[in-house]
Amino acid sequence: MLDCRNVSVSYDGKPVVEDISFGLAPGDCLRVVGENGSGKSTLMKGLLGLLPLSGGGTVFRVSRDEVGYLPQQTPARGDFPASVMEVVLSGRLNRRRFSPFYTRRDRASAEENMERLGIASLAGKPYRALSGGQQRRALLARALCAVGKLLMLDEPSAGLDPLAASQVDALLEKLNQEGMTLIVISHDLKSAARPGGKVLHMRKKTLFLGPSEDYAKTALYRHMTAPEGGRGF
Repeated sequence: MLDCRNVSVSYDGKPVVEDISFGLAPGDCLRVVGENGSGKSTLMKGLLGLLPLSGGGTVFRVSRDEVGYLPQQTPARGDFPASVMEVVLSGRLNRRRFSPFYTRRDRASAEENMERLGIASLAGKPYRALSGGQQRRALLARALCAVGKLLMLDEPSAGLDPLAASQVDALLEKLNQEGMTLIVISHDLKSAARPGGKVLHMRKKTLFLGPSEDYAKTALYRHMTAPEGGRGF
């Protein structure tokens, strides 16, 4: 599905991500964890080609049209005019090819994913008028509209209340069980350590890469989940 080979990313000549390698098979779920400033978001942007790599490379074994991406939350500009439906529908842009119009299938996908995330009633509202948590759900619905086989998410539960966060986590688990491949940046170590997935714990470089069950047994995990160990995480 995806091979990440010795990937490095630098800002102004200063290394931010160094020599990261991993491979994903169809249906894998990789949780990327690490302290604030450890390079997680930079790595994801490098994988997507949003930032230039200073070393290494990536090989996608799926079309880029089949990759969905949910970035970190960014506030909407005050003059941003789009409705929630328009934002969610824009996730289908890569599938339209040369057609200037959305299809019934596009609209059905948008409606289905808004329903999944509990925002169907907000379809006609201006996106800029939503709360931070509602905007997050709209952007996740957009990513789900775009995705075919690989979904990459940067802190998908950011800005959500505990109930909404648990609902999003359950949705991602269901998508993964249905065969969707996921890369998820997360601050929730205990969730990342649940059986059935893979974990990349990084601090610029790889500190751990392997099955979540093995990660839960490491001294690194015990240190980071101890009351004094998780500061700044």
